[in-house]
Amino acid sequence: MDSPEQNRIFTFNPLYDLPEAPQRVVSLVPSTTESLFDLGFGERVVGITDYCVHPAEKLVGLPRLGGPKNPRISDLLALEPDLVIANQEENTPASVQALRSAGVPVWVTFPHNVRQSIEVLWQIAQLFRSQQAAARVQLLEKSLAWEDAAARDRPPLSYFCPIWYAQTQDGKAWYMTFNRHTYCHDLLETFGGQNVFAERERRFPLAADLGQAEPQAPGERDTRYPRLNLEEVRRANPQVILLPDEPFPFDESYIQQINQSLPEIPAVRNRRIHLVGGSLITWPGTRLAHALRELPALFAPGQKTA
Repeated sequence: MDSPEQNRIFTFNPLYDLPEAPQRVVSLVPSTTESLFDLGFGERVVGITDYCVHPAEKLVGLPRLGGPKNPRISDLLALEPDLVIANQEENTPASVQALRSAGVPVWVTFPHNVRQSIEVLWQIAQLFRSQQAAARVQLLEKSLAWEDAAARDRPPLSYFCPIWYAQTQDGKAWYMTFNRHTYCHDLLETFGGQNVFAERERRFPLAADLGQAEPQAPGERDTRYPRLNLEEVRRANPQVILLPDEPFPFDESYIQQINQSLPEIPAVRNRRIHLVGGSLITWPGTRLAHALRELPALFAPGQKTA
């Protein structure tokens, strides 16, 4: 979690601080890159990160500037952007400060939930003065509201969704997940999921998170992504398990591993462990449209692993 000094450099509202719609935009956020193209502003994008992958066919030939954490500032400045779009979680205060010191406007987004993600899309449509983009955002907003209402008509299903996997030095497995203060949590709740670790906060150090040591005071560190041992997952007893392919590349082998390690939990007994595209869960923006098509079915009654 960033300090107050770091947070101050993120203060920028493009709707008030830019007199005209930007013509040369650099996106340092993969989900934002996709959103700009989906909303019709792809021709304004002049630079992207190495991790921007959607829409693949339209990104060919665009300058790639390194990773979100370490963009090549000199290469970025050479593109002469009139706006850089960043994200508080994905990009560093140092990068933002370096760009602003060079006179480049930087808009830093940080949606914690679905509502805030939609608001960012509205801001993009307003920023570029586009009624067509606004109509697309409105349609997405209505589709989301419809799915939210539909999910409220059926009982929620408890789920566990790890986003990372590793082992301790003595070979014991642990998973990282997210709590209720995240976009991922809010999105899956919209589709009828009940996060079994909604109230679980990350403890420091790792041994404390895994129940092997006393926790330290977190201070300003981010506590939204707890790490869990198998016993904690067993006690949570989830009805559904989602295994995304990013940021950790979960695959079929991890389904088998969970089947063997946790045979008694409902998700295993009822064959409700699903491999899913990680960007559907972790990417705010227009990727919501894809999430709406694929994720609600995973919380439907009777859905099983194929």
